[in-house]
Amino acid sequence: MVSMTYEPTRAVIESVEADAAVLILFEDDDGDRPGGRFAELTGGLIPELYARKEFAGKFLSKALIHRPAGFRAERLLLIGGGKTSEFDLPCLRRVSGVAVRALRATAKPTVAFDVPGHKSSESEIQVIVEGMELANYKIDTYKTIDSDDKGVAGILLCTQESVEAGILRGAAIAGAQNFTRGLVNEPGNILTPTELAARATSMAGESGLDIEVLRQEQLEALKMNTLLGVAQGSDQPPALMVVRYRPQHTTSEHHLGLIGKAVTFDTGGISLKPSKDMHEMKYDMAGGAAMLGAMRAFSTMRPDVAVTAVVPSVENMPSARAQRPGDIVTSMSGQTVEVLNTDAEGRLILADALTYAQELGCTHLIDAATLTGSIVVALGTLRVGAFTNNEEWQSRLLASADAVGEKMWPMPLDDEYIDELKSPIADFANIGSRWGGSITAAMFLKQFADPLPWVHLDIAGTAWQDKDAPDLPKGPSGFGVRSLVDLAMKM
Repeated sequence: MVSMTYEPTRAVIESVEADAAVLILFEDDDGDRPGGRFAELTGGLIPELYARKEFAGKFLSKALIHRPAGFRAERLLLIGGGKTSEFDLPCLRRVSGVAVRALRATAKPTVAFDVPGHKSSESEIQVIVEGMELANYKIDTYKTIDSDDKGVAGILLCTQESVEAGILRGAAIAGAQNFTRGLVNEPGNILTPTELAARATSMAGESGLDIEVLRQEQLEALKMNTLLGVAQGSDQPPALMVVRYRPQHTTSEHHLGLIGKAVTFDTGGISLKPSKDMHEMKYDMAGGAAMLGAMRAFSTMRPDVAVTAVVPSVENMPSARAQRPGDIVTSMSGQTVEVLNTDAEGRLILADALTYAQELGCTHLIDAATLTGSIVVALGTLRVGAFTNNEEWQSRLLASADAVGEKMWPMPLDDEYIDELKSPIADFANIGSRWGGSITAAMFLKQFADPLPWVHLDIAGTAWQDKDAPDLPKGPSGFGVRSLVDLAMKM
């Protein structure tokens, strides 16, 4: 799912014929003479822009110059990189995205991109491609009216280095993230659990991955009653996808388990949600989609560790058959749960999936879910809340998230929070009081993840962007894919 072509060229950017040329300039660029060699090349125009403060290199700022002196390109786009001391790979990814977003209204332009310093590492090219592909993504699959937003056709990467490996890796990761975004963007009437399983099967076949889809009878035989309880109110049958990646040669004894919530539409069940914004509940499967996206990337990236994704998928609907508040279900692990609120359904399907991942031999677990509104109250829409039973395991994931520019924040999970989940008639209730709701939800999951090292990612605030950003369009974010790929590559 790569939307542009990438061609490296050793030519200097001013000599390249293109619809537009892109330069990254900085706040502290060359002191009194900003623009370096481009200052003279443009007849002093760049220093003049700095002097007038029309463009000063501030991060993600931009200025578009038509028919620039000294360039063969029709237009010159300047993008601010901020302070040179603070410019890192995540910044380069965002700047690359800004370039595409700024130029895509023109009918399929070809863009020459000046790699900073005209030299590049594989990592730099990788994040440039990632940023551009993510920025070029569109969510108008079902629009029949032509949009003014045309997209970018091709990128000429001006660099002296060999960059093919970086292009391949960047395209693989961005393609996986855009695959995830495409799934999350699908409406609930189209992407049912059955359809999600079909698309996962197609993806696995194209990627050379093994997949097994467990259906109703198999889930019943495994006694996955917390999952089945959520599904019973819908006419759409549940599905549990097990996708396997195995390295050709490895000495690692680790086996990474990725578990993702995939509620293809969530009404709240009998504990019905308010109608306002319920349409957004089509993205209650973003956690599962991220795990499928990561698996797609592994087929190209080839980490040296075994990875199994377990993605439980249901539709949570109210009906005469639906699970009731007050029902008690026995999980696959044998632990019993009193269901006090049917809108706390994600933790119920994840409970059985976490147990199953352990039975499949996984040694380290990560789950991702649009689980609670409470995490949005705590962290807003900028960071994901990370909960763990193993600080060392979580620190490795957080390091990967930081390296790839995905913001996470460690949340507490003190033993005392289990008191909130006490039930007089079952082992646990599925909700506690209104206070610390994201923490008690994580504490519930911990009962099914222990004793394995485990991290829970509550992505409710970050799975969807409500408005356009300079480097990204509004809509599904595909959050988590990059962090999971980076972690697996380092295991």
